[in-house]
Amino acid sequence: MFDKILIANRGEIALRILRACRELGIQTVAVHSSADRDLKHVRLADESVCIGGPSSTESYLNIPAIISAAEITDAEAIHPGYGFLSENADFAERVEQSGFTFIGPRSETIRLMGDKVSAIEAMIKAGVPCVPGSDGPLDDDKERNTKVARDIGYPIIIKAAGGGGGRGMRVVHTEAALLNAIALTKTEANNFFGNDMVYMEKFLETPRHIEFQVLADKHGNAIHLGERDCSTQRKHQKVIEEAPAIGITEEVRQAIGTRCANACAEIGYYGAGTFEFLYENDEFYFIEMNTRVQVEHPITEIITGVDIVAEQLKIAAGDPLSYTQDDIKITGHAIECRLNAEHSETFMPSPGKITQLHIPGGPGIRFDSHIYNGYTVPQYYDSMIGKLIASGNSRESALARTKTALSEMVIDGIHTNIPLLRKITEDKDFASGIYNIHYLEKKLGM
Repeated sequence: MFDKILIANRGEIALRILRACRELGIQTVAVHSSADRDLKHVRLADESVCIGGPSSTESYLNIPAIISAAEITDAEAIHPGYGFLSENADFAERVEQSGFTFIGPRSETIRLMGDKVSAIEAMIKAGVPCVPGSDGPLDDDKERNTKVARDIGYPIIIKAAGGGGGRGMRVVHTEAALLNAIALTKTEANNFFGNDMVYMEKFLETPRHIEFQVLADKHGNAIHLGERDCSTQRKHQKVIEEAPAIGITEEVRQAIGTRCANACAEIGYYGAGTFEFLYENDEFYFIEMNTRVQVEHPITEIITGVDIVAEQLKIAAGDPLSYTQDDIKITGHAIECRLNAEHSETFMPSPGKITQLHIPGGPGIRFDSHIYNGYTVPQYYDSMIGKLIASGNSRESALARTKTALSEMVIDGIHTNIPLLRKITEDKDFASGIYNIHYLEKKLGM
């Protein structure tokens, strides 16, 4: 096992990584921006290094500064967390070339799965079910593109190969709008991602968003930890997640999960990863793979008893997986609410000082967060300030505990989305468990 790890992130995930390191007896180095000197994990780490100014480009996206911090502190490995550089193949490559261990997959694997066209091609080869589409990038052949769309059947969606975060996507309902949509998406893709490659897929009208968690080691072993339902979204950003997904039988879970695990072996993947699917009419359709730990990993940890971050560290150190597939049993239900420093109706960010904080407790309640009473939420980063996780023997129990915990939560001094989370969890459609990715936006009248 490593003696010392550098945590190349901030906020709740940085604190989560630090805790896992402490349990394994690993020393930690916290890198931070000049605006983040008072972060909880910076105070708790064995060492800390300021790597730049408050903006992300000056600090958490500053690859030379992060590498230098690892060098001067004699760290052996770098954990990227999620967001920032976690899925940046160039960063992973620089870490490897500098003699450190990147706690994640190889740079070439990140590059393969980061390009949605090559990722889909790899998944088709591995036997993972994919959305009917162009099976590759679109060229400038207008007749061919029109025929492909006809064969797929409208509506279709044009997507940027390097896209993400809800950008670089355009839904097309008629043939008359197709060619202009392709041209516009190519332009948008080039502007946002520096890559104008786009592809075409069948647009599913009322799907759920279901993802499978996998773990794979460097010895060719791979397992899945079941699925999560992440359909409660606003503008492609997840708001509430739960595990397991309603209506997925154990037989289906094992069938799809096994394909995901086998795909890891097929592409030489190791580390923690997530296969994301759209699910409609009892069919799964692969959309992308996240080559990192997910924000919503705690709900999978709760229903399986597996410490995903600790497994990441062990895998990176070269250890075989601590579990076989037969060891993994899904028990109970867990729901995660993302807490954001933002107005619950306008969704405008709300940085500022937290003047009063009360964290709920009781059976089945977990709160992953870096905030504390007197902490000032900076204006420079993502608005998420924590994750409230509730679990129980059933979905009904987990939901009841979620509602109770939200009613007890107090965060004064800033606006938060707690009123919205209360509204969702009290809604009869959410309570029914029968909802899709359009549920929340329809409720909000968007």
